[in-house]
Amino acid sequence: MKIAIFSRFLKPEHEKLVQELFIELGKRKQIKLSIFQDYIESFDGRVSIENEYDTYTCYEDFKQKNVDFCVTLGGDGTILEAVTIIQDSGVPILGFNLGRLGFLAMFEKTRIAEAVAALEQNNFIHDPRTLLQLDTSDGIFGDLNFALNDFTILKRDTSSMVIIHTYVNGDFLNSYWADGIIVATPTGSTGYSLSCGGPIIFPRSGNFIITPVAPHNLNVRPIVLSDDVVISFEIEGRAENFLCTLDSRYHTIKASCQLAVRRCPFKVNLLRPSDRNFLYMIREKLHWGIDSRN
Repeated sequence: MKIAIFSRFLKPEHEKLVQELFIELGKRKQIKLSIFQDYIESFDGRVSIENEYDTYTCYEDFKQKNVDFCVTLGGDGTILEAVTIIQDSGVPILGFNLGRLGFLAMFEKTRIAEAVAALEQNNFIHDPRTLLQLDTSDGIFGDLNFALNDFTILKRDTSSMVIIHTYVNGDFLNSYWADGIIVATPTGSTGYSLSCGGPIIFPRSGNFIITPVAPHNLNVRPIVLSDDVVISFEIEGRAENFLCTLDSRYHTIKASCQLAVRRCPFKVNLLRPSDRNFLYMIREKLHWGIDSRN
């Protein structure tokens, strides 16, 4: 079995936990590792590794390693970044939550030994998640034109709002007079879209959510669409530049840039323990069912 390890860099407060992970992996000599190059360079001798390992730097490099699982160490943002490396390889992701919220990284740092044992036995529930794909006339995101959470168009150089003319399969939907617009996947429904008043969507529901950011017209509300449509946009505004994002990646675009969002042809496979599911996460992380008066 071969396991990939991914994170951005080793924080001092995480040294003990990361060492605990490598100790547990070291008890299983049959497990080989492939570690993200930037991450292992940040160790600076602070973490020892007993398993045989190699390193990877990018998607092409990762695919050649033939790994069985990818373990991420961080939070939800670390998983979003790992997706840019894993892409369509089909390698399942196990996320340890060393951060704050941990909506996607479902394994607490107290469950390291349990998780390693489950990896060895392949004793997990697989949770496939759809992504969205952005097509642009400028090809601004290159091969990383996909997102697990959301796509946004936002105002950038001025306080004036932006007008975003939106079409579904070529038919006019609405002109959003707002600070911006969010198109979220079901996975992203509990992120930026939710903070702007969007609905919570179950992971396998097969939908996109269009959520305006601070709309000028108060009768404009979020809308849920099937994810088998193509959503296209035309931008209008007083500024020359606007901000376009895919998860945590961003580019500046001109109003002349043509944009269209569709369902991505591949999925990402998250791993979760049997005692963690979407209902548990919204109760635990969003505090559903908790009455602060009691």
